[in-house]
Amino acid sequence: MSDAPSPAARIRALPVPRLRADLLAWYDRARRDLPWRAAPGAPADPYAVLVSELMLQQTTVATVRGRFAPFLDRFPTLAALAAAPLEEVLHAWQGLGYYRRARALHACALAVMAEHGGRLPLTTAGLAALPGIGPYTAAAVAAIAGGEAVVPLDANVERVLARLLGLERPAASARPELRAAAQALAAPARAGDLAQALMELGALVCTPRRPGCLACPWRADCRAAASGAPERFPPKAELRARRTCHATAFLLRRPDGACLFRRRPLTGLLGGMIELPTTDWLAEPDELAAAERLAAPAEAAWQAVPGRVRHLFTHIDLGIRLLRAELPAATAPSAMADERLWVPPERFAELALPTLTRKLLRHAGLRW
Repeated sequence: MSDAPSPAARIRALPVPRLRADLLAWYDRARRDLPWRAAPGAPADPYAVLVSELMLQQTTVATVRGRFAPFLDRFPTLAALAAAPLEEVLHAWQGLGYYRRARALHACALAVMAEHGGRLPLTTAGLAALPGIGPYTAAAVAAIAGGEAVVPLDANVERVLARLLGLERPAASARPELRAAAQALAAPARAGDLAQALMELGALVCTPRRPGCLACPWRADCRAAASGAPERFPPKAELRARRTCHATAFLLRRPDGACLFRRRPLTGLLGGMIELPTTDWLAEPDELAAAERLAAPAEAAWQAVPGRVRHLFTHIDLGIRLLRAELPAATAPSAMADERLWVPPERFAELALPTLTRKLLRHAGLRW
């Protein structure tokens, strides 16, 4: 076992009060004006903080900037969000991806209305007990909106601390230790600003590539900066290879132009979203005849659309072929089964369509 001090112990060995003061002074000068961020000295809106923190996970600030205000216009309060059907929330989330976050936000709103009288608990423990709220989100909301002395650990904060300490192994493998190191920096005074300052430092200065060490308030104490090659810290973890999958989707149109869709199960990838009927995702592509026989939503003259659609998920590289068919004019315009719906192209915009389904519709030449 190594006798080297832990990251938390190494943080405590540094001049922590000065580190806090220097970081907050830098933040007061450099902080970005973001639509979900309270003005200096003003209290934060807990609901806005919660929404923004879930939106920002695995999504860029530039993307969230354009989606945040419309989402709050549509669901201005936690009560309004809880009262909305999940499908409406998923529809409003379009463009942000990772729809499990939208489901988590909706589940959280329902629980707050049912268990907390509509008031969001503002402690780490109270937030972590809500459905869909993980350790990072609980700590971020508790610090920013509740003033709790806690420093949330996101990718930016991980990188800042790993470089400050000269961490020589991937940050993911040291996450519990880095969380303890982050907490060693926490203090009640300006707790929310301190949390946001650390995130901001990672976003604006201590970037993954070409960190701007000359502008960093912690440069004098940073081991990575002292090494002359700060971008080497922390070492990158070995990337997990994407699994390749294959599927066939079916575009069925009625004589009136409406297309057949179905809703995905609420749990799992793209849960609750609207998609075209599709085969299972397989390790090897099926013969088109077999796919049609096993999964086509109706007997029809199915024709293959040339080419295929490729879509990358975090751990899946999916290739989809598309078969299309027209129902005969005598077909009744009713839905064919539960969880299936007929929608004309002019109403596609009302559906919670994931990017994958949009790609397939465009591949078929449909515009809306």
